[in-house]
Amino acid sequence: MSNAYHDSDETFDEGRVYGPSIQPNEAPRHASDDSLKYAPRWAREGVPHPRKAAPLRMQPGELSSVEQRPDDPQRKALHHHSLAPDRVPDPPADNRTTGWGLGMIVRFAVAGCAAAAAALLLVGVIPLPFKLATIIPDETVANVLKVETPAGVSASELVKKPRARPADDRGSAAAGVSAAPTPVATQAVRAPQPANAAGPVDRDLTGLPAGSASPLLAATVATPGIPTPPVRGVTDNEVRFGISAPFTGSAKELGRQMKLGIDTAFNVMNDAGGIHGRQLRLVAADDGYEPSRTAESMKQLYEKEQVFGIIGNVGTPTAAVSLPYALEHKVLFFGAFTGANLLRRDPPDRYVFNYRASYAEETDAVVRYLVKVRRLRPEEIAVFAQQDSYGDAGFAGVAKAMRALRGGNAGSILRLDYKRNTVDVQDAVTQLRAHHKVTIKAVVMVATYRAAAKFIEKTRDLYPSMIYTNVSFVGSTALADELMLLGPRYAAGVIVTQVVPAVSGYSSLVLEYKSALAKYFPGEAPDYVSLEGYVSAGIMAEALERTGRQLNTEKLVEGLESLRDLDIGLGTRLTFGRTEHQASHKVWATQLDENGRYQSIDLE
Repeated sequence: MSNAYHDSDETFDEGRVYGPSIQPNEAPRHASDDSLKYAPRWAREGVPHPRKAAPLRMQPGELSSVEQRPDDPQRKALHHHSLAPDRVPDPPADNRTTGWGLGMIVRFAVAGCAAAAAALLLVGVIPLPFKLATIIPDETVANVLKVETPAGVSASELVKKPRARPADDRGSAAAGVSAAPTPVATQAVRAPQPANAAGPVDRDLTGLPAGSASPLLAATVATPGIPTPPVRGVTDNEVRFGISAPFTGSAKELGRQMKLGIDTAFNVMNDAGGIHGRQLRLVAADDGYEPSRTAESMKQLYEKEQVFGIIGNVGTPTAAVSLPYALEHKVLFFGAFTGANLLRRDPPDRYVFNYRASYAEETDAVVRYLVKVRRLRPEEIAVFAQQDSYGDAGFAGVAKAMRALRGGNAGSILRLDYKRNTVDVQDAVTQLRAHHKVTIKAVVMVATYRAAAKFIEKTRDLYPSMIYTNVSFVGSTALADELMLLGPRYAAGVIVTQVVPAVSGYSSLVLEYKSALAKYFPGEAPDYVSLEGYVSAGIMAEALERTGRQLNTEKLVEGLESLRDLDIGLGTRLTFGRTEHQASHKVWATQLDENGRYQSIDLE
């Protein structure tokens, strides 16, 4: 006979097992079993149903008699397992229907984020090593980063590897892995270390040593597999420089000699294998020593000839045009043949470097010589100057020296002018003759060789004891040739300040220069201008050598600024720095004899 009892909304049957099959002595199932979550309490607690464990066999009406016996075990079981409905947790809502709209929104959002990340990878916002690790094979990444990867670890895993921390004894011993990771280095920062180098290396998120160059910088180092952006004027086998100078007109000898000196030094370097395997080449453009032509010559060098830098430009008035052009295009402007303050700002322009002493230093040295050695009064000194920025720079140097000698007061200084690219000095001669306040006993000339020679020619007979001095830009050899054509008495005693040692000397540098000049340009006589070009080109070659194979303008500037106490045999050491872009402040002095040869003199 089967008795049925109502438990909640269910019907109990003695012959039916509810919930999981539980044997009398079986341990209760774990509470996390979802099959019991919504079962009756007696099933969830893992105890056999009282009617199953000890079935009651009663006739109708016997229930009251059982309930009347409090100590009856069957009554206790009935009391414990009440037939009243159990409180069962509500089942969760079916999200497949009620949450469909929200789920689709989340899916679209995730897809959009993935698409945005892919786009960022393509346009370069995400750091390059992470892109390389995901879109380039492992071997390519390793080539780009120039790393030594541990055995069994791919380059992409190395790029994504988090910072390695020294493992404690328990971690390394338990895992059986060494706590010291394999050293990793980039070629741009330091030489690769051996794979078995001892000691832990702290790495950043890219797997590179902490404190080394950024992954982006490391990835942009030129490698055979990844082409680097081309550098203007630099190829695998050549570095191309440009010079804008007069190769026609009255100052053409200055341009010719400057180019000659640079070419001589470049030939020496090229025959020795070049600089890091590259030959040095000089391209010339004629500006005629006219500012109106300089802009076009600079444009020709930069746009047509695609030069890497400018070296040895001649002249101050032309520099007033070429210098702003170079600075605007961030082109190196090195070793210009001028001592004007235009190229010597404080602090210095980043891309402008000078070898030579300034006009202010030259004129200061000669004025002090005239006053302290030759015993002239300052008012007995006049200035013959070109009527442009070149003449202005020289005159300013004389005025500065006068102020220093007079305790801050320059006084009245007679200035005699002539026009650039002419030999018309008659107005200057007339002005000198009309000056009666005091007899002029010395003239500091800030001129080119032909105009200076013409002025001496017209005034020598009027003032037989006059002392003539010139700054180095005059072109010493060309001036001597011009004066010797007039006669020995016009040449004798003329003083020229120099920014290089006397070419008649026997210093190591001068001997090397004369030997190279005779080898590559036989028949050319040594000259102060070409020697200056030779020295400037030699300094440039030294900076290129120190900069390395990976050449660009910014690296070369840094290389130049790192030059300290460079001894090339001048008799003075050369130094550049971040606030010092003039290598030499030394001024030499020479004086012509009756044979037209320069002899060294002491200015002090």
